Amino acid sequence: QLQLVESGGGLVQSGGSLNLSCTASGYTLDVHAIGWFRQTPGKEREEISCISSSGDMTNYADSVKGRFTISRDNAKNTVYLKMNSLKPEDTAIYYCAVAVFRFCGLSEDDFGSWGRGTQVTVSA
Repeated sequence: QLQLVESGGGLVQSGGSLNLSCTASGYTLDVHAIGWFRQTPGKEREEISCISSSGDMTNYADSVKGRFTISRDNAKNTVYLKMNSLKPEDTAIYYCAVAVFRFCGLSEDDFGSWGRGTQVTVSA
């Protein structure tokens, strides 16, 4: 059974960096696009980045474009999110999710399996 585990979250000062990982067990991710999402209390969950199954296509929300980089290592069954120039408004729980399809540009309903999230807190 597929299990996704996010790691790498923590507390960082504004302007700092964090590297998140999303590792799967019990299932191979290499035929699925993977998305990173985030959510803060009282707000809707936001898709911030997605990477296609082969890694040749990525997209980013405007709020993180130019600061975050998504990548994947299918041999390690892991997807990464490198976050630079962090801002207090990036504070959230970050989740990864497995898409039904190989490509991005999907709705949230097309992501079928979710991790439990990792907390990212950016202090001013």
